[in-house]
Amino acid sequence: MRWKTTKQYTDEQLKRLVGVKRATIEEMVTATKKIAAKESKKISGRKRGPKEKFGWHDKVLMLLMYYREYRTFAHIAADYGISEAQCWRIITTLERWLIKSERFHLPGKKKLAQHDISWEVVLVDVSEHPIERPKKNSASITAAKRKSTP
Repeated sequence: MRWKTTKQYTDEQLKRLVGVKRATIEEMVTATKKIAAKESKKISGRKRGPKEKFGWHDKVLMLLMYYREYRTFAHIAADYGISEAQCWRIITTLERWLIKSERFHLPGKKKLAQHDISWEVVLVDVSEHPIERPKKNSASITAAKRKSTP
């Protein structure tokens, strides 16, 4: 699915397909654009390689398809007409950039531990127990065989 084709869907249909609202996709695109601009300032000179085949919206859709549908990089790459390695690079780069952004960054475990949360702990015994079965010995088996023979 490309970004062009998502325009025919309503916001509810797009949320069912991708998992997030259209406004959230726009926020993700602006966040990745900001961080990409910062990253490109670090690298001096012209960009190398051919022009990209698709824009930021399509890249974010790739990432969302990967998370929503658990599709493989090979399947997503086949849909977009790129190599599997290129698809992996795009998705992992977007993941890294969205983690860097303040909007899509989840708090760490130290931050979560600071809150006063009352925890309820439930312990479940899941140890293995042997199943009671009748003992097999050769005398009972051979006696049964002898009785059945004429």
